[in-house]
Amino acid sequence: MTQLAAKAELQHAQPWWKGAVIYQIYPRSFFDSNGDGIGDLPGITARLDHIASLGVDAIWLSPFFKSPMADFGYDVADYRDVDPIFGTLADFDALIARAHALGLRVLIDQVWAHTSDEHPWFVESRASRDNPKANWYVWHDAKPEGSPPTNWQSVFGGPAWTWDARRGQYYMHNFLKEQPQLNCHLPQVQEELLAITRFWLDRGVDGFRIDAINFSMHDLEFRDNPPAPDSNTPRTRPFDFQLHIYNQSHADIPPFLERLRGVFDEYPDRFTVAEVGGADADREMKLFTAGNNRLNTAYGFDFLYASQLTASAVREALENWPADSSWPSWAFENHDAPRAVSRWAAPEQADAFARMKMLLLAALRGNIFLYYGEELGLDQVEIAFEDLQDPEAIANWPRTLSRDGARTPMPWEAAAPELGFTSGKPWLPVGPNHARLAIDVQNADTGSLLAWTRKVLALRNGSPALRTGGIAFLDAPSELLAFEREAEGERLLCIFNLGDAAQQFVPGDASRWRPLLSTGSIADWTFAPYSGLIARIEA
Repeated sequence: MTQLAAKAELQHAQPWWKGAVIYQIYPRSFFDSNGDGIGDLPGITARLDHIASLGVDAIWLSPFFKSPMADFGYDVADYRDVDPIFGTLADFDALIARAHALGLRVLIDQVWAHTSDEHPWFVESRASRDNPKANWYVWHDAKPEGSPPTNWQSVFGGPAWTWDARRGQYYMHNFLKEQPQLNCHLPQVQEELLAITRFWLDRGVDGFRIDAINFSMHDLEFRDNPPAPDSNTPRTRPFDFQLHIYNQSHADIPPFLERLRGVFDEYPDRFTVAEVGGADADREMKLFTAGNNRLNTAYGFDFLYASQLTASAVREALENWPADSSWPSWAFENHDAPRAVSRWAAPEQADAFARMKMLLLAALRGNIFLYYGEELGLDQVEIAFEDLQDPEAIANWPRTLSRDGARTPMPWEAAAPELGFTSGKPWLPVGPNHARLAIDVQNADTGSLLAWTRKVLALRNGSPALRTGGIAFLDAPSELLAFEREAEGERLLCIFNLGDAAQQFVPGDASRWRPLLSTGSIADWTFAPYSGLIARIEA
């Protein structure tokens, strides 16, 4: 029996992805196999054993497609090829084969709201107003006085329109000007995206994480966005001054997702997760995952930018996805957000907090995502301006926190040059604190966060209640989070102290609860700061 088949058997009648643990890899930063300072696909393949040892179900690869790298791969120039800095299609096939042999599924990013301005489609589209791809992107005439067609603003700063002298029109871009907006309303564009879907599924890909899908269609009447109401939220860019009613979130997106789901249903055991951000994300996530004919789940942003992790915030986020709604997905970290231990804990509390955080993440109802290095407790790295690579941070310096600080190289060996990531100069500096957190150091320590992560994920993987069970919250003192998980006759109690003061909580049937895993100091149902417990009830 293959590793994947064995896992499927353990998961009973549930789809493999329901309750899955998915490990996100930022390819540039994982492992460099050829010494050019940039991580690559052969490097990922060489280090898959580490990921498999964690007990995760799947890996998610951030973009590795051919790209001029204006936004580090989120500006795609060829959806069907690998950028040479990452390797070749043969390298990708080898990665798939090795991952499957280790029992790991493989998800890839699909970036469909826009392409690179170097994509052959856009090169043809901008050449004239009457070529076969003239309408594959969002073009519009200037207003009579020459200003852009609408007041729409780009996420990265400035108008969402750039003048193109070849066509004598503006083209739209929700992000960088090097990322022109695809016209996903157009049937020919949709057909091409579905053909790309089949290309990757035929290569053995197990699923897609679909980037910025709520940005994929625009208002066909080109109406101006209204101003956003006053709030206490700081406005650091023009994008923040508007309600984004017309440049995104069009009603034609769900019907396209139904077409996409139809393609996925032709392939067994495949999976789709949407990235949906913004002020209307909750409604859109549920819309895009409604029923059995759209996407499987959506990736929640509830915790990614939060400056604190509070019991009330966790409870509110999870209660917003009741049992009769779609299946949720959760992450505390990713490639666009600052490292969680730096946001949520003082340096002297980072280790205790990271352990509690890992146990909490594993106890949540839904799929969970780990970001590379989260199993090590990596913190946010301060990147000097001269070392910045992130175009958003460079454009908005110093008001925007650099995403580069969460994209630094993975520390493999504490004593090796560049912590074993590369034999050359890394594309970003290694973290100054990361030698003590390196994988070889933590592998040698049975009490490390890495060892703890393996224990936590083993508990989740062996527990029907944690993997797919229901959740019921209990009323508890402030900053103490308490809930039960239950499935297939297994009933678990999960308690976490997210605050900096000890809290007591004595559950009903207190004498019948038997601890399965705990972290921090817990005595007589008094929980020290940043402690956590998962217990099973006994008859």
